[in-house]
Amino acid sequence: MTIGNLAPKKERKSRKNKSIVDEKAPLLPKRKDDVGAEFDEFNGASFTGAVFNLSTTIVGAGIMALPATMKVLGLGLGIAMIIFMAFLTEASIELILRFSRAGKSSSYGGLMGDAFGKYGKIMLQICVMINNIGVLIVYMIIIGDVLSGTSSSGVHHAGVLEGWFGDQWWNGRAVVLSVTTLCIFAPLACFKRIDSLKFTSALSVALAVVFLVITVGIAIIKLISGVHSIDNELEDSTQIKGVVRTSLALCSSVYIMTSFFGFLLFGDATLDDVLANYDTNLGIPYSSLLNDAVRVSYAAHLMLVFPIVFYPLRLNLDGLLFPTSRPLVLDNLRFALVSIGLIAVIFLGANFIPSIWDAFQFTGATAAVCLGFIFPAAITLKDRHNIATKKDKILAVFMIVLAVFSNLVAIYSDAYALIKRNTSPRE
Repeated sequence: MTIGNLAPKKERKSRKNKSIVDEKAPLLPKRKDDVGAEFDEFNGASFTGAVFNLSTTIVGAGIMALPATMKVLGLGLGIAMIIFMAFLTEASIELILRFSRAGKSSSYGGLMGDAFGKYGKIMLQICVMINNIGVLIVYMIIIGDVLSGTSSSGVHHAGVLEGWFGDQWWNGRAVVLSVTTLCIFAPLACFKRIDSLKFTSALSVALAVVFLVITVGIAIIKLISGVHSIDNELEDSTQIKGVVRTSLALCSSVYIMTSFFGFLLFGDATLDDVLANYDTNLGIPYSSLLNDAVRVSYAAHLMLVFPIVFYPLRLNLDGLLFPTSRPLVLDNLRFALVSIGLIAVIFLGANFIPSIWDAFQFTGATAAVCLGFIFPAAITLKDRHNIATKKDKILAVFMIVLAVFSNLVAIYSDAYALIKRNTSPRE
């Protein structure tokens, strides 16, 4: 899980003249000279490519739960919380970058190792694996639900392919996920540099915007008719703050508009996954066509997000299993075996885990919070290089308290819901 190029200033100026990679270098090259002629075309990732890649990792499946959040919190408080979390996330990333430069760490794992030693780095790698495997399983389950359909509480929600062609053997969940894995996920996972995915990332963000535009358009039409119802490879590493802020601004705008217009469209009928609301008649012309457009664009968006999230997962698993081996990009056999093994685990999880929310709630209440807030705050409080200000330490304590409180509430809520679900049939 890399943060961006965090090399000192002198190294930045000679980006194309660096000596070849050593055993302690990051698994993915920052410069073309790091791996020889195989990467002769690589002169550094562009600002735009970095923004799209970061934005793609942010805008994921969780966006579909935001309208339901507005239903619970109300529009004012809900939008305020999105903006607050954007600023808190930016502050967390800024701490990571600052301490990484001080310790000359070129990855998140290296930073945790610098602050807490070997076991700190291992803990981070485990959290990345738990979080990303859970997220990718959720993505694959949702793709299966959207394309093949799903049943909930005795009600069947037809998938797009089932709606178009009827119930056929080839549009069943297992077949659809197998074809998607072999024809889309596997080829995209073969890229060894994340900047190679900048065009698919741009398309992924565009598809998320398609969902947003259609939702906004439908809401406006219904309102008019009177019915209430989104550095590691940077050519210039000094741009990383701009990349982070641009991505957060873009994604916060998508989040706010998706939340606002999604709730405005469906009101109190908004479901936990707003995508499920799009299998009914919206009461406007071309309702069926727009429903399919929303669901297909979202499924395609998740397909293109998959390799971006898969990239740090593979990186951290390899670092955990083969910490002293040569860089992964130089070992094609190891690269292939790690990739195939991870894709197989994700595929099996998507076919056997019954609910996306079980995976979402577990990863969100544990690994995701640790990665986003607890670890950066702990690094700041450790302050191994004596660069933290009083303001930094106050912010770090606040982030830890908020994260732990949120964890406890989420875990209690999940456990209570699980117990209630298991005992309710006997009552």
